[in-house]
Amino acid sequence: MDYKISVIIPTYNEENTIGTVLDDVIKVMKENKHDSEIIVVDDSSEDRTAEIVAGRGVKLIRHKTNKGVGAARKTGVINSSGEVIVMLDGDGTYPAKRIPDLLTHITEYDQVIGCRNQERGSFKFLRQPTKWILFQLASFLVKQNIPDLNSGFRALKKEILLRYLYLIPNGFSCVSTMTLTFLCNGYTVKYIPIEYYKRIGRSKFRIFTDTRDFLFTIIKIVMYFNPLRIFLPLSFFLFTWGVIKTIYDVFFSAVGHMQESDVVILVSSLIILTFGLLADLIVTQSRRY
Repeated sequence: MDYKISVIIPTYNEENTIGTVLDDVIKVMKENKHDSEIIVVDDSSEDRTAEIVAGRGVKLIRHKTNKGVGAARKTGVINSSGEVIVMLDGDGTYPAKRIPDLLTHITEYDQVIGCRNQERGSFKFLRQPTKWILFQLASFLVKQNIPDLNSGFRALKKEILLRYLYLIPNGFSCVSTMTLTFLCNGYTVKYIPIEYYKRIGRSKFRIFTDTRDFLFTIIKIVMYFNPLRIFLPLSFFLFTWGVIKTIYDVFFSAVGHMQESDVVILVSSLIILTFGLLADLIVTQSRRY
């Protein structure tokens, strides 16, 4: 492989794990003799994270204020010099030894994602079914199966990522946005199964806030690149509902005629379809320039 690799590790209060993570990354990059750099972006940690990183001889960038894991990833990308970006977290949940497995496929694919073998986060009884629903929704909207939407362990071609970096949010939904953006624009994405370890320390994931953000991210990105995937089903649903309700009101109910609510539902379906067609036209025109 002729690519230079930039390994980016965002951190926030990871003093218990970052040393081990860095040691593992340094070891695997040396063993595989990659032309590489390791960048740790510390998102204004309040513990000894930055001190531990500084003692490992890697590139350390510090945020003066806490901006979010997505902001840390973007800072790392902007300050990297490699053609391929590898991302993993500093909490010890991802196996650094699998970095070569990601890189094996990066010549053939535009993004390679480590697909986790199980859910180990907090609130597992809520996260697991919620994530399944969100993954199914995302898969339907992009018309591709997405086994892991928001894995933090992935390799990407930097040239492509930079085109859409302005869309990446500062919070946890950053990696979901990377996945959806590549898929919506026809870039190739491969998933490889990986081990996923229980994190040490308290998770920074907020079950309700971050789940809401994931949902909005899915809708936003698909709306941005393929709005008809959202407008068409919604329009069809309302139109079908309106037709069924009209038939019932005219032929089977005591009213015996079409009601105002029937007209509202049918007209609403046509308005939504019109908005969808206009949005799709705007997206198509913007891609020409």
